[in-house]
Formats: sequence, structure tokens, C-alpha cells
Amino acid sequence: MQVVLVGTRKGLFVLESDDRRDWALSGPFLTGWSIFHAIVDPRDGAIHAATNNEVYGATVHRSTDRGETWMRAEELGLPEDTGLTLEKTWHLEPGREGEDGRLWLGGAPGVFFRTDDGGDTWRPVDGIVRHETRDRWHPGAGGMCCHSIALDPDERERMYVGISAAGVFRSEDDGETWAPANKGTAADFLPDPFPELGQCVHKLLLHPGRPDRLWQQNHCGVYRSDDRGETWDRLEGNGLPSGFGFPLALDHRDADAAFVVPEESAENRVTPDGRLGVYRTRDGGSSWELLTNGLPQSAWASVMREGFASDRLDPPGIYLGTQSGSLFASGDAGDTWLEAAAQLPPILSVEASEWP
Repeated sequence: MQVVLVGTRKGLFVLESDDRRDWALSGPFLTGWSIFHAIVDPRDGAIHAATNNEVYGATVHRSTDRGETWMRAEELGLPEDTGLTLEKTWHLEPGREGEDGRLWLGGAPGVFFRTDDGGDTWRPVDGIVRHETRDRWHPGAGGMCCHSIALDPDERERMYVGISAAGVFRSEDDGETWAPANKGTAADFLPDPFPELGQCVHKLLLHPGRPDRLWQQNHCGVYRSDDRGETWDRLEGNGLPSGFGFPLALDHRDADAAFVVPEESAENRVTPDGRLGVYRTRDGGSSWELLTNGLPQSAWASVMREGFASDRLDPPGIYLGTQSGSLFASGDAGDTWLEAAAQLPPILSVEASEWP
């Protein structure tokens, strides 16, 4: 059973399908909460959601019965001596197989947490919270958020985070210490366009079958790294109408394949040419093709950084959620699309999984 978790400004919705064509919609769950991201933990089937509310603040909810009941993490905060206050929770990442109970959580203002008890308690990761370069980090339009977490499946001590607007950071010691990994990534809005850090990374993903390869959608272009973030190559001017965008998805079978949804510019954050289009590369970013079959041809749409996902089936399914409340699904790696759900609240996040 394929499962797609759709986080919206008004709760969490769940879509389920046996064939990725006919979808059953349930929800909303966690009504009253904005769901910035939600995941199914493949190790035990629990749903974890990064939840935010104007009155009740930023937290994480967990369900062990597929959304019927929820538990809220009560111990989630930052040490007073940091001078930081938790503003938003942004992204959840389950630990690797064998790391039972471990999950990672990114939030604003550029903070990072870890749990080893399945989400009952969370502790800040000091290597990020107290990073020596923090005074050089600056919030983007969406705040200073830690929104991308990538775990190397082979090297269990290696992991990455993406923070706007601080850049990509890599740890080689399971999150104890972190080094900037931004060489070749532009920050056109700064006096020095290629600084050590301060880049506005919008989304970062690691390819599961080739973990030395990272992909990045940035404020200033689309990038690929083939050396674990040591250097980055910019991948535009070769079929993309714009280097600006937020979401990113990968094909788990093919390290040369990636998907992006460009926007016109930082000043006009809608899809180019008045249409919703997904761009796919199959040659590592040397060229891009526009995929529109089944997508609306008249749409000034916007897709958030978490509003794009892929599954691990063959061929992979690709899932796209818009701020206008439509969830589009492709069961053939983007060749054709159908509208799996419509008229939802503004979609903030999309995540694909299967019930274990």
C-alpha cells in the first residue's frame, strides 16, 4: 500500500493507493496545526509530524495507530544560555536501520534536535545550535530554518544538513561537529558571491544508491556534488527556465536523474510561463526536459520546499503539492500525472512511504 502524507496549513491528510492511480483520502488529522513535514518511520510504522500553531507554538506529534490518536512532545526547547527560542519545527528524518528510536529534527532559527526514544524527549544538537559561525547566518524570507537532513547510508557517522541562509554543513562524527560544505555554491545577494557560508540552500538531498552524490536546489541555482559536498557544480542554462526554485526529488534507481519545479525568480515566486511544469534530468543535470502531461497548462502555481517527494517503487512515483491545494501524482517517474486530491488547504509538505 503506497502512502502519501500531505501536510497543510490546516492539518494532515493521508492518501493511500494500491496502484498509484486510484487514491483514497483520509483526514484531516491534527486539525488546527500547520504541518510543515510528516513522515512514516519505516522501522515501526509510527507517523511523526513537525507541527506549528500560532497559539501553542512549535512541537512534534507522533501517532502509533495511523493517525487515530496523537502524542505531543512536551520536552522540546533550547537552552536559555544560547539566547535562542524555538520558532518553528521544519523537517523530520528517521534514523537508519538498527538505530531504533532515533530521529532527527530541524527547525528555526537554524536549530537541530535528536531523539533516541522515539520522540518522547528531544535534545538540541550543540554542534549546530552553538556553531562557531552562527553569527554569520542570516534568515531568508521563510526564516532561518534547518529544513534538510541527509544521512549517509554507508558511513554511519556522516550526515548533512541544509540551513537557510547559512548553507550546507557536513558532520563526520554523528553530529558532534560540523563543517561548511559550500565550495562552488553562489550567494549572489552577498558582496562576496562565493563565501564559505551564508548561502541560501532551499533543498538538499543525498542519492541513496550513490551517497557521495548530493543534489541541491538553491536560491541561486541547481547544483550537484559528486564528492560529498566538497565541491558543487551549477546545473542551469541547459533547459531550465530559471535557477530559482524550492522543491527537489530524486529517482532512487538512477543517480543521474533528478526533478525540480522552477519559479520565475525570487521577486516573482510562481511557475514560469503561467503553467505548472516539472523538469527532469537523466544525465546528471547536463540537460533538462519539461514534463507537463496531465498537469494544468494554465497555472501560476507555487510549490513549497517540502511539497515534492518520490517513492522507492519501480518506476518511482513522484508527488507534487501546490499552495492552491492540489496533489498531483505520477506513477511513471513524471511521464504522466493525475490529480490525486484537490481543494485541500495550502499544501506545505508531501512525503511518500509505505506502511511497514
